[in-house]
Amino acid sequence: MSEKTGTLYLCATPIGNLEDITYRVVRILNEVDLIAAEDTRNSIHLLNHFDIHTPMTAYHEYNKYDKSKELVKYMLEGKSVAVITDAGTPGISDPGEELVRQAKEAGLTVTSLPGPAAVITALTLSGQATRRFAFEAFLPADKKEREKIKEELKKETRTIILYEAPHHLKKTLKELYEHLGNRSLTICKELTKIHEKAMKTDFEGALSFYENTEPRGEYVLVIAGRPRKELEEEARKKYENLSFLDHMALYEKEGLNEKEAMKKVAKDRGISKREVYEILKKK
Repeated sequence: MSEKTGTLYLCATPIGNLEDITYRVVRILNEVDLIAAEDTRNSIHLLNHFDIHTPMTAYHEYNKYDKSKELVKYMLEGKSVAVITDAGTPGISDPGEELVRQAKEAGLTVTSLPGPAAVITALTLSGQATRRFAFEAFLPADKKEREKIKEELKKETRTIILYEAPHHLKKTLKELYEHLGNRSLTICKELTKIHEKAMKTDFEGALSFYENTEPRGEYVLVIAGRPRKELEEEARKKYENLSFLDHMALYEKEGLNEKEAMKKVAKDRGISKREVYEILKKK
């Protein structure tokens, strides 16, 4: 092994508009020994545009484990590697995370060169709340896992961001409407391109719109989180038919002590812990 190991560079590339690439990314892509690209056929157009002649190798979802081992060994010998995805920031909803994991375990230096990411671009122009958000990328194809995620999203109070392909968009919108209700959402497509669109609507409006409009392009859905007050009200209704003793018993069965159980009961019912104590004292 070389005394000096190489570095792994995560290089963000444009999601549409080529002017969004940074000077630093162009420099690093020129300087590294090798570029690991999600799709070399796609990335060659980017490299040609910026007159970059660094050798490329394919690193994608189907070879990420074995290829990561090869690339780590290569860097341990003192070579540097840049990772690029088809578009956006490596490691965000793509196989880049596996290479980062293995590189970190091997003690290699990993650095990320900031730049375009569809998730952030869509969020900032959506008109939805931006302070807190949950990024889910694509919903799982597996039915059981998909149902679990949708159930989790029902209670999500943060703004939700999802990716979707055009041929699945209508189905996904319908599923989410059935699970989440008629939430506000912004449907973004063609981000950073000439025909960029960010349509702020709700699920009913979106489903109506796509009855007569065929989805085209890659989509980012930015969905309003559930109001916290709704969740609190739902919790109160769930427990209002329980006696305080039965409510306490639920948490004590989970292993909570009396004090912790009282705190939970108070939160569920929207009252103070002191009130719970006083009611239980009378039983």
